Amino acid sequence: MNLFKNKFFKNYGFSLIILISVILGSLVGIIFKEDASVLKPFGDVFLNLMFTIVVPLVFFTVTSSIAKMLDLKRLGKIMGYSLLVFIVTCVIAALFMLISVKIVSPLDGSSVLIDTSEVTESLSIGDRIVEAITVNDFSDILSRSHMLPLILFSIIVGISICLLKEKGQKLTEILELGSQAMMKAVKIVMYYAPIGLFGYFANLIGTFGTNLIEGYIKSLIIYIIVGFLYYIIFYTIYAYIAGGNLGVKRFYKNILNPTAVALATQSSLATLPTNLDSAKKIGIPKDVREVSMSIGTSMNMHGSVMSAILKISFLFAVFGRDFSGIDTYLVAILIAVLSGVVMSGIPAGGLIGEMLIVSMYSFPAGAFAIISTIGIIIDAPATAINVVGNPASSMLISRLVEGKNWLKRKFD
Repeated sequence: MNLFKNKFFKNYGFSLIILISVILGSLVGIIFKEDASVLKPFGDVFLNLMFTIVVPLVFFTVTSSIAKMLDLKRLGKIMGYSLLVFIVTCVIAALFMLISVKIVSPLDGSSVLIDTSEVTESLSIGDRIVEAITVNDFSDILSRSHMLPLILFSIIVGISICLLKEKGQKLTEILELGSQAMMKAVKIVMYYAPIGLFGYFANLIGTFGTNLIEGYIKSLIIYIIVGFLYYIIFYTIYAYIAGGNLGVKRFYKNILNPTAVALATQSSLATLPTNLDSAKKIGIPKDVREVSMSIGTSMNMHGSVMSAILKISFLFAVFGRDFSGIDTYLVAILIAVLSGVVMSGIPAGGLIGEMLIVSMYSFPAGAFAIISTIGIIIDAPATAINVVGNPASSMLISRLVEGKNWLKRKFD
């Protein structure tokens, strides 16, 4: 029993502490109302620290990761099909959640409006793309308001270092050390997170009422229902496309263990051994499962994609903005896919993805704390969807690599 408690606290302890601090801060806000604004500086300190860290964090982590990851080019065919399947399935996950939140909004009918004066008007899709991916001066790239240009610049630098081959090795090592140092900085700041979020939500709920709490509860319910439907519907479709009725049968026969481990650990990486064993039992070829699933653990996150769409929809409702229009949807899908395929593959990818949401839509700084809380609330079901997506995607990759009847040949 003590071992179970220790493992439980190790996996969920800090998340529970964060949630408790948010709940306590919300209660203080409910009780003291506007007077709770005296605690606002505690929240502002936390947000300012996180925003200060994010620019060097993005540069070091993305650049060093790309410089190392490009060695995977030698894997050729499997890697190419893996990336194709990852992107297509993540787009499908984004569209499914997008349609769902349009049907049932996490804050439908709410009157929550926060700092709307800081929110800029929407641009045309052409102007939005140009502004989103480029800046006209290097100094502008050193701002959290230009996250995507910073990410793209970091990718270009990472590719350039990789092209230096052996000459770039020392620089790659330095960047890796910088990445590790910034991750340590994030951990240090996160020790203050319970205090900062307590103060932030005390002020937030005290000023704007309990609609936000109701929105969080509704968001969790929406995510669980939509996630379950995605799990049943789309993973069945993927398994059928990959291997017909035999594929569906073998998929569901062997997928419950990884699902349970993912819910228990809240970690895709911790579930990888169980997931690889299940993939072997399904019949996925050794080279395909070892390459695609190992990479997919950090680059094929259907649950994270769905989470990003939910967060974006939630922020639009909170700030009283209309979540509609082709340009708005395209940017949302782009951010979601980046969250599931690119951002999740680097250290602190979830944090960077949330910063990207805030900056791409010009939300005020406080929006970061709001969507970070959503991430904590839905982490367990999101991890389960992330984990199960890997063997489902690997089955599709197996069909592309080995042909239509790959699974029948395996068990004939």
